[in-house]
Amino acid sequence: MERIIRTGRRGFTLLEMMIVLTVIAILASISVPMYQAVVLRTRETVLKDNLRTLRSVIDQYTADKKKAPQTLQDLIDGGYLRQIPEDPITNSAESWEVITDTTVSSPDQTESGIVDVKSGSSAVSSDGSAYNSW
Repeated sequence: MERIIRTGRRGFTLLEMMIVLTVIAILASISVPMYQAVVLRTRETVLKDNLRTLRSVIDQYTADKKKAPQTLQDLIDGGYLRQIPEDPITNSAESWEVITDTTVSSPDQTESGIVDVKSGSSAVSSDGSAYNSW
């Protein structure tokens, strides 16, 4: 039996490694912006959902109590929310801008107060509008 001895070295050449690194860099440069866009759309969807929830709860509170809430904390105290949802754009539950009105929405309502809520961020969304205009 003859024994075969290999004289060549095992491993990758510098050129092969550079080609692999170039391909990885190209794939990363394509995927990072796509990931950032997905994250932004997700945050915008969460903001829309939180706004919808807060507005619905404000309306429910006003209809049930015959008066509008004076603060967002009234929604928690009344049992309508466990906690104020976080604004995903500002990452804070304290940044909501409340809109109050002195008029009442129904003849049964005895006290005016918060009628709407908006994001506290003045940043621009992916559709070109400001988040605090939603």
